[in-house]
Amino acid sequence: MRLFGVVGHPVAHSLSPRLHNWALAQAGVPGAYVAWDIAPHDFSSFVAAVRLLPIHGVSVTIPHKEAALALADAATLAAQAVGAANTLFWEEGRLLTDTTDVAGFLTPLHGMPPGRALVLGAGGAARAAVFGLRSHGWEVIITARSLDRATSLAQAFGGHPWPWEERANLAVDLLVNATPLGMRGALESANPWPYPLDPATTIYDLVYTPNPTALLRHAAAHGCRTIPGLPMFVAQAQAQFLRWTGQSFPLAEATSLMAAALTT
Repeated sequence: MRLFGVVGHPVAHSLSPRLHNWALAQAGVPGAYVAWDIAPHDFSSFVAAVRLLPIHGVSVTIPHKEAALALADAATLAAQAVGAANTLFWEEGRLLTDTTDVAGFLTPLHGMPPGRALVLGAGGAARAAVFGLRSHGWEVIITARSLDRATSLAQAFGGHPWPWEERANLAVDLLVNATPLGMRGALESANPWPYPLDPATTIYDLVYTPNPTALLRHAAAHGCRTIPGLPMFVAQAQAQFLRWTGQSFPLAEATSLMAAALTT
């Protein structure tokens, strides 16, 4: 039996256990995948416990993606480049980190020509989004409640920082929500963009539950093309599963199953 799980705070909303337990059964891998709600001040102790317990792999979500990078023994080149990690795995007795967020983030954007993007947020998810967009030729503007964090992220990847309070004064082709605003729970009613929207702007919300989020409902009302966070979630999970088990699962079937789960 192999033990896997997702660590975050909060994490009760996560579909990761449902998806990965289904994938384990599909692949015939004996194991279980659980959820660990760990506050930031306890995360280093959690990583220490991973080193002692028979835990085969961990998905890392908000707010631990940057801390995970610092607490592991080493990181893949992708995780080093992004500066954040969403995956813990073992290799030759060492606890390593990786990020599958970049590939997951880019999956729904396949075929969209590069243009001007505004990324809301400056945490681990935002880092993956900015890195992915910049690597594909996008001009990227970053805004966050902390202008210092937005500036630091912009300097790391060649983007442009912008004050959070002035974010409505921009015209962009793509708006990406990489904050937890709108996530199921205490933040569910929050909309990170309570302003009018240009119908020509594509709105991509990395929050996948609830579906649609407050932002995506707002965007649809303005006639915008919308991209929910579920395709990214499933694609990054598929890459994690491959990393841990050497096996994959059907992306379309998994996405349909998770979409159905969001309606129950």
